[in-house]
Amino acid sequence: MGDVMRFFLILAGSFAGIAVLAVAGVLAFDAPVSPKPMQSVETALDHADFSDMPAPRSFAARDGTRLTYRAYPGDPANTVILIHGSSGNSASMHLLARALHARGANVYALSLRGHDHLGRSGDIDYVGQLDDDLADFVKTLPPEPKGGHRTLLGFSSGGGFALRIAGGPYGHLFNRFILLAPALPHDAPTIRPPQAGIAGGGWVSVAIPRMVILTTLSRLGIHAFEGLPVLAFAVPPRMRNVQTAFYSFRMAQNFGATQDYLGDLKHAPGPVSLFDGADDEIFIASRFAPLLKPVRPDLTVTILPGLDHMDMIVAPAALKAIGDKVAF
Repeated sequence: MGDVMRFFLILAGSFAGIAVLAVAGVLAFDAPVSPKPMQSVETALDHADFSDMPAPRSFAARDGTRLTYRAYPGDPANTVILIHGSSGNSASMHLLARALHARGANVYALSLRGHDHLGRSGDIDYVGQLDDDLADFVKTLPPEPKGGHRTLLGFSSGGGFALRIAGGPYGHLFNRFILLAPALPHDAPTIRPPQAGIAGGGWVSVAIPRMVILTTLSRLGIHAFEGLPVLAFAVPPRMRNVQTAFYSFRMAQNFGATQDYLGDLKHAPGPVSLFDGADDEIFIASRFAPLLKPVRPDLTVTILPGLDHMDMIVAPAALKAIGDKVAF
C-alpha cells in the first residue's frame, strides 16, 4: 500500500510540476502581437487643427503622481469631463472639446494614467486606480452650482469606463453620462467578430492564454504578474511616441466596462446618452439599443448615418449632435 501511495504522490507531483511549467511558459512567452494599423483610425486626426489646443495642466492624485488635463473654461453650471479611448490621450479629444466649449460648456479633457507618458506606459498600480484618479480630479473642481450639470463623457474604451463609473461608487460625482461608441466586454454582442484573429474588427490583439491564466491567478489572490501586457493595439510604429500601444492586465481590467455593464447602466444616477456611427468598423452600432434599452428604457441612442468609429470625435455631424445634447 505504501508503494502505491508513493507512486500516486510522485505522479501528482509530476503533473503539478508540468502545470507550473506550462503556466510559467505562457506568462513568459504569450505576449500580444501588434496588429496591422487600421487606416481609418491611423489617419483620423491627420488634418485636425491643433493650433488652438490649450497647454496641459496638472493635478496631484492621491499617491502624489502629477496627472495632466486640458481645460476649456466655460459655464461652470455645465461642466463636461472627457475620457479618451484606448491608446489615446487628452489631445485626441481636442476637436470635441473645442466644439462643446463653443456651445458654452466648461470642458476638461483628461489624459489617463498609463497614457501620454504618465507613469508606466499602458500600466497602473492596481485595478481601480483610474477610478480613484478621476475622483481625485473631481475634488479639484469648484462645487457644482445648484441646478447645474456635471457630465462624464467617454469615447470607445473611455465610454466603457464612463459606464463603469456610472454604476460604481463614484457615480454620484456626475449627474449625466454620455457614451461615444462605448467598448463593452469582449463577449458583448456589440463587438465585431475578429479579423484574421484580431479582435474589434482588427483593432486589438489579445494574448488569450496569458489573459486566462492571469484572471485565474487574480481570483486566487496572486497579483504579482498583472503588469504583463495582454493587449496590443493597431498603433503604427510612427505613432508610438504619442499613442499607447500595449496594455497590461491591470489596465485592461480597469479601462473599460465591467462584466456587469447592464447592471452599471441600470444603476447610473443620471440620464445616459449613447452615440455611434452606423459604419463603426470596431463595434456593431445597430446592436446597442436592443441590448441596452431593455434595462434602461430612458437611455437615448443616436446612430449617425455614414460615420465610423473615430468620426465620433472628429466629424462635424457627430460634434454637432453631441453638442446639442450637452447644451440641452
